[in-house]
Amino acid sequence: MPLPEYGRNLQNMVDHIMTIEDRDERNRAARTIVDIMGNMYPYLRDINDFKHKLWDHLAIMSDFQLDIDYPYEPPRRETFNEPPARIPYSTGRIKKRHYGKILEELIDKASVYDAGDEKENLIKLIANHMKKSYLSWNKDAVDDEKIYEDLEILSKGTIKRSDLGLTETKELLHTKPRKKQSTQSNRGQKKHRR
Repeated sequence: MPLPEYGRNLQNMVDHIMTIEDRDERNRAARTIVDIMGNMYPYLRDINDFKHKLWDHLAIMSDFQLDIDYPYEPPRRETFNEPPARIPYSTGRIKKRHYGKILEELIDKASVYDAGDEKENLIKLIANHMKKSYLSWNKDAVDDEKIYEDLEILSKGTIKRSDLGLTETKELLHTKPRKKQSTQSNRGQKKHRR
């Protein structure tokens, strides 16, 4: 079955309408099958081009051989045989992997900002994010001086700071405590089991 999510009965209906010789009757049966397909997954009706997808599925289920008047351009078999286009991956080397490529790009953008409050706020946000990233790899602690050092290295010396007032490590590592289940309800369950 090309699309097993619709089931064997619907596939049998599609196979049957391929044997109908009268074109008008075949068109009417195809519309009925598309309505049934739509009723099987009513929560998908909010998706754009829902009907278009259903007609495409009908063409796929008929192995692209159903001769009817499609309300949309039917898909071609060749489009499903083409391999997907290659994704151009970045081959650039990341200097400090624990910070990631995007953070390096943010630092490059921040280094060309005009001096002012906006640049200072951006640098502080980046430095705090660097500290969070560093702590995700090294749970012990991180010295703010290490972050300032790495910030200078990643900015190629254009950003030199030592007094940003970064967020405390304990605040970055702080997680919400889980609620403990009541031991009374557990004891009651144990009594019932006996």
